[in-house]
Amino acid sequence: MAGDHRYCDEVFVDAERAVAAQAWDSATAAFTQFQNLVLQHFAAEEALLFPAFEEKTGMRMGPTQVMRGEHVQMRQLMDAARQALLVQDADDYSGYAETLLIMMQQHNMKEENVLYPMCDQHLSGQTDVLLPQMKDNMPGRAD
Repeated sequence: MAGDHRYCDEVFVDAERAVAAQAWDSATAAFTQFQNLVLQHFAAEEALLFPAFEEKTGMRMGPTQVMRGEHVQMRQLMDAARQALLVQDADDYSGYAETLLIMMQQHNMKEENVLYPMCDQHLSGQTDVLLPQMKDNMPGRAD
């Protein structure tokens, strides 16, 4: 999943470069791809990983609840950034994108350093089934 974070980051950089060049069609296409990738990532976590972790540990009000809340906030920021792109407002886009970038970095660090290791520990017997299901929900990703 950490590799998936990196892949999404790369596509986000493509959108940023296109905005800087005022290549609005390219920026919109790259951001749309980024948003779709992130939403697929969130969906895989929320539909498969988080419920499996919660079922195994009994922790429903812990780290997975925090991650879900952050997913909601990032969805809102992505929607706002996308709207700014559609009206070609570089200033608004940059503000939303900067906030989104900071939030993604913090979120990814929490997942990679806290939640994913906890999942590895508690779901070790389920990873053979869980990981392929998650990858199926995230087409086109590098391993």
